[in-house]
Amino acid sequence: MFPATGRTTTDPPRLRAGVLEVRRTGPRLSPRDRRRLWTGLAFVSPWIVGVVVFVVYPVVYSFVVSLTRYSGMNSPDFVGFTNYVSAAVDPLVRTSIGNTLLYAVVAVPCSLLVALVVAIAMNQDLREVRWYRTALYIPSLVPTFALGFIFIVFVNPQFGVVNQVLRVFGAGDVNLLGDPRTIKFVIVAMAQLAAGNAALIFLAGLRAVPPTLYEAARVDGAGPVRQFLSITLPLISPVILFNLITGISSALQIFTEGYVVSAGVSDAVGGPDNGTLFYMLYVYRNAFSYASLGYASALAFLLFVVGVTLSALVYVLSKRFVNYDLDAG
Repeated sequence: MFPATGRTTTDPPRLRAGVLEVRRTGPRLSPRDRRRLWTGLAFVSPWIVGVVVFVVYPVVYSFVVSLTRYSGMNSPDFVGFTNYVSAAVDPLVRTSIGNTLLYAVVAVPCSLLVALVVAIAMNQDLREVRWYRTALYIPSLVPTFALGFIFIVFVNPQFGVVNQVLRVFGAGDVNLLGDPRTIKFVIVAMAQLAAGNAALIFLAGLRAVPPTLYEAARVDGAGPVRQFLSITLPLISPVILFNLITGISSALQIFTEGYVVSAGVSDAVGGPDNGTLFYMLYVYRNAFSYASLGYASALAFLLFVVGVTLSALVYVLSKRFVNYDLDAG
């Protein structure tokens, strides 16, 4: 017996002109379902076109250019995987990778923690909470380059507020922007002011937790810390995963913060002494300062591969701690 509709099946073999013919058929859709399918595809077609034009095509084109020696002014000269071999032995590539990984390891957990604290503050049952939400989110609306200039003024070694406070505690004259070891942490601190976007996503997750779970926990004698660890964190774990993956992606592509701060305190982008030479800044240097688009495309394609691999790894490992069953708690 063969089902009339539904799953893919195989029609009974038929004999035509002495040849046994087996015809496979797909799911059989009614005319109404077929119209709905085409309507749905029409609605999502702008997204599909956008992904193909602005994501798939640039990635493929970048890989093709990465196999050439190309300055943007002449014809591309095919060199195979020479650019990738050069990247493997380039000391500045290792420096930029180290700076970017240090930034990601420090900034991403700090940003998640700050965003979660801000979201909990936004979620309080107070009459003035709307004003608090506005005040906490406003820093996220400030453009990154403006935040960079503000931080340069704050940590200025002569008149900066941060240095004035450090002198009160006996730290003396500290030049946070002139030391390649400390300037990275200035940029990490600056990134925390943009935690409002992640906080809004956390806030949506917090408000989706059923209040009855907290009421039942209070009846059982659970305190606020126990409620947070046993109810809040497990139920917002999908939101944590989303913010973690987007945070890693943003950290690997950090550019504007390093560009503005380094340009404000040194003559070369990525200074002082390559202390802010993040990976994307080195890609920028090769593409637009050295006119080496082939090498820059190879570096960019490697970053794409690393980003996709890290995101997939985090997603696979997340199955151990992410709870998608909201009702189960």
